[in-house]
Amino acid sequence: MTDPLGEPLLGPVDVAVVGAGPAGAAAALGVLRAWPDARVVLLDRAGFPRDKTCGDGIAPHVGDVLERLGVPELYDDHEPVHVLRLGFLGGTDAVGRMRRPARVVPREVFDARLVEAAVGRGARLVRHRVRRVGPVPGGVDVDGVLQCRVLVGADGAHSVVRTAAGLAPHRRDRTAIALRGYAPVSPGREHEQVIAFTDDAGWPAYAWSFPVGDGTANVGYGELLPAVGPGPSKARMLERVDELLPGSADGGTRWAAHHLPLSSGRGRQPDGRILLAGDALGLVNPLTGEGIHAAVRSGALAGLAAARAARRGTPDVAGATYRRALRAAMGTHLLHMDVVTRLAVDPRTVAAGLDVAGRDPRVFDAFVDMGLADGGLTPHVLTGLVRRAGADGLAKALLAAVRGRRAA
Repeated sequence: MTDPLGEPLLGPVDVAVVGAGPAGAAAALGVLRAWPDARVVLLDRAGFPRDKTCGDGIAPHVGDVLERLGVPELYDDHEPVHVLRLGFLGGTDAVGRMRRPARVVPREVFDARLVEAAVGRGARLVRHRVRRVGPVPGGVDVDGVLQCRVLVGADGAHSVVRTAAGLAPHRRDRTAIALRGYAPVSPGREHEQVIAFTDDAGWPAYAWSFPVGDGTANVGYGELLPAVGPGPSKARMLERVDELLPGSADGGTRWAAHHLPLSSGRGRQPDGRILLAGDALGLVNPLTGEGIHAAVRSGALAGLAAARAARRGTPDVAGATYRRALRAAMGTHLLHMDVVTRLAVDPRTVAAGLDVAGRDPRVFDAFVDMGLADGGLTPHVLTGLVRRAGADGLAKALLAAVRGRRAA
């Protein structure tokens, strides 16, 4: 599915995208949706299909974005999962039927199909590991072999493009580590996604089990990295899976770990011709670790902004255009998740929230939208938080979040 990058391409392409995961492929699709004749190059160090460490859960909201990009029903052949179980160690589970089902699609399948859709629309996929990005007259240079008018960086947690854009690396105290494997699905969990939170080291920390639909489940555990010192070992994370979801890791294979740059609600897209999407911008949900919806949504917005700016002959405004679009689409969600994260410093607040969600379907639905997509704090959730944290505590968290965004 890839072709090698040999001699420099003649003249600059319109948009180059570094990283062909969900954010990058969605960016390419966004460009071609807005500008079908655009010259788009997707660069990735791997060939496709390829595995990627992830929970594999695809919220229904992802399908909404893909439908707007013109690629509906991309993974409808995978079994829908209607039930979500949110638990707290030693506490009460919040179990509910989601208004729309999620699906569990291994990234080896999901990413390859997205890339295939982008190539089918006209993007050129090139296997190349990007090491250096910098400005040149009239565009952006990639490793001295490719120039483009606008560049989209979707190259993950350790983004080369992020550094080129002048942003600092993701903060360690806002980075989680997660371990994922595939194991025979535990009896009773064949038709539900399970997330089990724990309130000890590495908070927020949780284990998960998501049924793939073929008799296996994507199983894993994630926690926040410590401010200093090494993170948890593979053996320790496997122990945590078994403690939180007994038996779910038995017979597991393909264990692999990855970093998750958690959103602080203050990631700022810079001006100029370099745009950042997904993990490169740090958009992973800080409470649930969900990153696919944020990747696809931000990638699509970046692609649309890049296409419009380049097509109009004003590529220098691409960054500002994208920043405004990102704030309009996801700003409220990011702000509200920052508030929730500040309140959730005390795990008992989350436990209380899950207890309320288990009793009130409206709160449960709001938790699903906030945790898996780009929902915000609803009146019902706010009422529950006020009861738990008090109006003063909620106001302080909101004020701190707003001040943090303004300072960014």
